[in-house]
Amino acid sequence: MSPAILILALVSGLFIGCIGIGGVLLVPVLTLIGVPVHAAIAASMFSYIFAGAIGTFLYARQGSIAWGSAAWLGAGAMPGAFAGALLASHLGADLLLALIGLVVIFAGTRALLRSGGLGEDGRIPPAPALAAIGFVIGAASAMTGSGGPLLLVPLLLSIRAPVLPAIGLSQAIQVPIALLASAGNLVAGNLDLGLALLLSTGVALGAGCGARAAHALPKKFLTRLAATVLLVVGALVLLRASHLFAWLG
Repeated sequence: MSPAILILALVSGLFIGCIGIGGVLLVPVLTLIGVPVHAAIAASMFSYIFAGAIGTFLYARQGSIAWGSAAWLGAGAMPGAFAGALLASHLGADLLLALIGLVVIFAGTRALLRSGGLGEDGRIPPAPALAAIGFVIGAASAMTGSGGPLLLVPLLLSIRAPVLPAIGLSQAIQVPIALLASAGNLVAGNLDLGLALLLSTGVALGAGCGARAAHALPKKFLTRLAATVLLVVGALVLLRASHLFAWLG
């Protein structure tokens, strides 16, 4: 199982670095191969510490991160992530998977609807709004193991924010969200350190390659790719939550 998990982590890391949302692949696929959902969420969140650090460095070097906005997002996201991780430990596996699927499909639909009219004329929200957005994103990310970019990228794209700064911000807030969520998961007893380190290795390597690719690819292509990945994965997660995979097998 270890080689398969490493390949999964590499692919997820590529999407994280390139379009900011690849982490959403980890939890549903891990559950499909037999990893308990709470352990999958905890290990995935831990891996985002390293993916976020690498992605932040590479995007910052390209000048694609607005640090003032990132600080306000992080200030809200950290307490939200800790609270979300503790709450997730009290929710059932099927409910968590259903929440993941619905959130992913919603995000993908929003991004796809906006991809046709993608522009550079939008603005990043003001500081108080960023802190509130950060809290909600931190809590939802920790509960679903999807990472901050899953919700932040389509949200910023929906208000027509430039795509690279949107992905850059999503990279920057991964680290505080992942750190506080991992602390909460450790307190709750859900963190499998061996699985977490294996995922971290693959995700970190993939994120570095993906971040480099993002600055070489067309912006409209990045947005449509993000939306397509979200919709496909969201449908698979909902199938998993409804036990249709077992029925089909």
